[in-house]
Amino acid sequence: MKRLVDIALALALLVLLWPLILLLALLVRIESPGNPFFLQKRLGRSEKPFTMWKLRTMRRGTPDKGTHEIGADAQTRLGAVLRRARLDELPQALNILLGHMSLVGPRPCLPSQDAVIAERRRQGVFAIRPGVTGLSQIRAIDMSRPAELATSDREYMDRQSLALDLQICLKTLAAVFWR
Repeated sequence: MKRLVDIALALALLVLLWPLILLLALLVRIESPGNPFFLQKRLGRSEKPFTMWKLRTMRRGTPDKGTHEIGADAQTRLGAVLRRARLDELPQALNILLGHMSLVGPRPCLPSQDAVIAERRRQGVFAIRPGVTGLSQIRAIDMSRPAELATSDREYMDRQSLALDLQICLKTLAAVFWR
């Protein structure tokens, strides 16, 4: 059932918001040279690598590291706005359609985030698809706290339901609008 909901929502997002995604991509390209889309390898279900799509929010040449490891000065002006409104995440609807991600689940980590990977392995978190948002995100737990992150991700796995997913989505939207 979760997969069907993911597909329906991802299709609806792409159908309704493709003009906005293209406009934002154009604005990203105007502000900063290079591809307006940011493609990054992440680890998905069963630690299988996949390419995650986002709108680019960082300047060209920014190191391929976790956001918490990069200074805010690496962001473009538009990128800061896109990140605050979470609009940079819209292209991940493609990842949902391709089956790499779910709308709700643990955020996918980089293959270089050894501490996060070790903790998630220990907790069995790689058994489910990663998500665009999740329980850890609404609790403001990021990848800089691997043990806490994996524990929260495991809690999501244990409590997973459509009702919880809806609650997480509503809290994510509320956080975006109250920033």
